[in-house]
Amino acid sequence: MLIRRLAAEERLTHSFPLQAYAFEASPMGPSRLDEYREYLPYNAGNRTLVVEEEGGATAAATAIPMRQNLRGAVLPMAGVAGVATHPLARRRGHVRNLLHQLLDEMRDEGHPLTALYPFRASFYERFGYVGLPSRRTASFSPADLAPLLRAELPGEVVWERIGAGYPRWRAYTERCLRERHGFAVFPDFRAVGQRDRDDRWLLTAVCDGETVGAVTYRIDDHGGTLHADDLLATDPYARASLLQFFARHVDQVERVSVRLPADELPELWLTDLAAHVEARVSRPGSSAPMARLLSLDALTDLPTGAGRVRVELVGDRWLAGSHLLDGATGKLELLPGDSATAGGVPTATLTAAGLSALAYGVLDPAEVVIRGLGEVPADAAVELRRIFPRELPYLFADF
Repeated sequence: MLIRRLAAEERLTHSFPLQAYAFEASPMGPSRLDEYREYLPYNAGNRTLVVEEEGGATAAATAIPMRQNLRGAVLPMAGVAGVATHPLARRRGHVRNLLHQLLDEMRDEGHPLTALYPFRASFYERFGYVGLPSRRTASFSPADLAPLLRAELPGEVVWERIGAGYPRWRAYTERCLRERHGFAVFPDFRAVGQRDRDDRWLLTAVCDGETVGAVTYRIDDHGGTLHADDLLATDPYARASLLQFFARHVDQVERVSVRLPADELPELWLTDLAAHVEARVSRPGSSAPMARLLSLDALTDLPTGAGRVRVELVGDRWLAGSHLLDGATGKLELLPGDSATAGGVPTATLTAAGLSALAYGVLDPAEVVIRGLGEVPADAAVELRRIFPRELPYLFADF
C-alpha cells in the first residue's frame, strides 16, 4: 500500500471517480468526466491523497485550505472532503491511514483547525471531531411576509446576477468571517466557482454605502419555490430588507425556502408567519458538520473569561499532555500543566473531541462527561464555563 499526493490532472482518473461512486448517481455517465475537467481549476490548491494498490487508487481524501473564525480569531482551517474508498477495499483501514497523513500534513503547514461533513459522525468522533449545529431551513408563503411591504426600512437593496455581484458578495462573506464565530470561507480559487457558474441571483442590503446583508437564490418555476441559500444579515433591519424583497414575489412563487443559522428564530420574525422550520440530519445523505482543534495554538490569545484550569489531554494523535489554561487577563494563555503557577488548580481530563466541543462552544462541561468525552469534576467545570462560554458556531460553507 502506497499513500501519495496527486497532481492536478490525476484527480480525473484517481480521486474523482471514487468520489463519484461514493456520493453521486452511479454509474457515472461519459459527460460527467468533462464536467470534472471543468471543475479542476477550483481544486487547484487542494491537497488530495490517495491509497494506491497494484497501480490503482483504492481510497482518496482531500483537504481544502480554508479559514474559520474561532471565538473572534480567524485561523487557517483544513476542510476535509471527498473521503471515499473503492467498494472492494472498504473496512481495511485505508481512510484511517489517509486521514492521519492528511491531517499531519495540514497541521504541519499551519492549519490548527479542521472541519468536515461526515458520512458517519461516530467514525469521525474517534478522530477527535465533534458535531457542530446544522443549518435550519425555513419554508413559508411569501404572502405571510406582506406586513413587511408597509415597513419603512433604512438603506436599499441591490439585485443582480451573482456573476456580476460576486465582488460584493465575497467582500461581505469576508466581513462575516471576521465577525461571526464558526464562520468559514473557501480560498479564492474555490470560491470563484460561484461567480463562474453564475446560476444564482444575488440580493444585497446596503445602508450608508455599506453592505449589511446578502443572500443568493434561484426560482425553480412559476408557481414554484424561491430557493434561497444562506440568509446573511448584520442586523434585523438588513434581514427585514431581504425578506421584504421576497414578499414582492407573492404572485410569482408559492413558497420561499431559506437556509438559516441555528440561532435564527423565524417564528419570531412576524405575527402570523406560518413557517416550517427543519434541521434534517440523516445517515447517509444529510449530515451535520463536525470540527476539531488540530493544534493548541488555536487557543492562544482567544478572548476568554477569567477561569483557570488544568487539562490533561488523552487518547489523541495531535493533542496530548498536561496544560494550564489561564484566562486571568481576558485572553487565553497556555502554560505547561506542571508549571509552578498550576498548584491547586482544578483538573479536567479531556479527549480531543471534548476540548474541541468546549472551544467551539457546542457542549457544556457536563455534556462532555455525559458524552464520554472526558472527566470533568465540578470545580473544573466551573472554570471551563468561564473560559469557554457556550456560543453557537455557524460554519456556513459546504464542502
